[in-house]
Amino acid sequence: MPAALSPYLMPIALLLGSNIFMTAAWYWHLKYKEVPILSVIFISWGLAFVEYCLAVPANRLGSDVYSAAQLKTIQEVITLVVFAGFSVLYLKQGLTLNHLVGFALIASGAYFIFRGPL
Repeated sequence: MPAALSPYLMPIALLLGSNIFMTAAWYWHLKYKEVPILSVIFISWGLAFVEYCLAVPANRLGSDVYSAAQLKTIQEVITLVVFAGFSVLYLKQGLTLNHLVGFALIASGAYFIFRGPL
């Protein structure tokens, strides 16, 4: 089976795509405060719809090879990575050492989710 179709990688790829859309849905408008809030809500709903179209299959497919806790952990780690990139590249807001330490602590929690029972 090609790596792109791997039951381990496909959910991760779909979660990555879903997080890109969700981060955009939540934060794109911060650079466009002149856009009326109702318009922002409807545009964000459209982005969130795409996010759901990716997240739901990611979790359905992923449940064949990952536990629910592992899927949620993957999603949270991806969310942090996507948000960090979005914040720096799109919003032009740098990350501080505090952000990096906090992200590292969350990533260390992910280690224990995947490590197995203690």
